[in-house]
Amino acid sequence: MELESAAKAFKELGHPSRLAIFKHLVKAGHQGAPVGELQQALEIPNSTLSHHVSALVASGLVKQHRDGRTLYCIPQFEALRGLIDFLMNECCASDQISTN
Repeated sequence: MELESAAKAFKELGHPSRLAIFKHLVKAGHQGAPVGELQQALEIPNSTLSHHVSALVASGLVKQHRDGRTLYCIPQFEALRGLIDFLMNECCASDQISTN
């Protein structure tokens, strides 16, 4: 994962509402969750929720899929894995780490 992509994703997850949305979606699994469910579970006004979801979509952490009249938000587990790998490979690995 590129530094710019990782920074954008971490920035979006740095907002408490966006982190709560993403956490809820990850718990929902690969099928994601309808926007209405997110709104009810997190008690976020629709316009505010739309703004936060758009930011998560722009960062690549979430995709949206419409099924009839229902709009689903689907967590992108590959993007999440990319962030975790970025931290582990780029930030946590060091020849200087002591085992003492």
